[in-house]
Amino acid sequence: MPPIYDCSVEAELLTGMRLARAAIGRGDLVVMPTDTVYGVAADAFSPSGVEKLVTAKGRTLASPPPVLIPGIPTLDALAESVPDEVRALVAKFWPGGLTVILHARSTLTWNLGETKGTVALRMPSHPIALELLSETGPLAVSSANTTGVPAATTAQEADAMLGDSVAIYLDGGPGGTVASTIVDATSLTTPQGRLRIVREGAISAEDIREVVGVDRCE
Repeated sequence: MPPIYDCSVEAELLTGMRLARAAIGRGDLVVMPTDTVYGVAADAFSPSGVEKLVTAKGRTLASPPPVLIPGIPTLDALAESVPDEVRALVAKFWPGGLTVILHARSTLTWNLGETKGTVALRMPSHPIALELLSETGPLAVSSANTTGVPAATTAQEADAMLGDSVAIYLDGGPGGTVASTIVDATSLTTPQGRLRIVREGAISAEDIREVVGVDRCE
């Protein structure tokens, strides 16, 4: 069975983070806490790692995973353009439970699946997630569960579902129970385009509309 490292214990945190970095580097999966539910992560630029991720969840590349990033500079590096409304949203809600779908830069050499040229980006607020991201770079991360089963809120729940498909489990204690809110901002690059709320989660639709403006949000 893969090890579970208790990140509340300094020695286990240091060992777990070191082994997690190594696992990501060789294209393996890591389960980590986030500010929402637990996530299963792979190097976003490793096609084999991304394929392992979707396979572990019982999905295919027809369901591409979101990408977690360490900060707003990475948003500009990965997105073709960032509309003003999105900048206002991330200024308000990042780090936190907001995932934004944007057009990905065409020069990126990755394969997240059938994205149709888009990428879903989020900066989490959990310190363990941010520390790992700062050392690995962007990670493809999906909720740590098999398809059709509620997302794991502990490392132990994730282990029960994902087992040996994951190399390292980082235990950050009980996580959140609500997934991130997902918004599609790809239409905002057109004059009449509007933001679409794909999934309401940790951040309410009302809070989104307050920042963007009702006339720019479906």
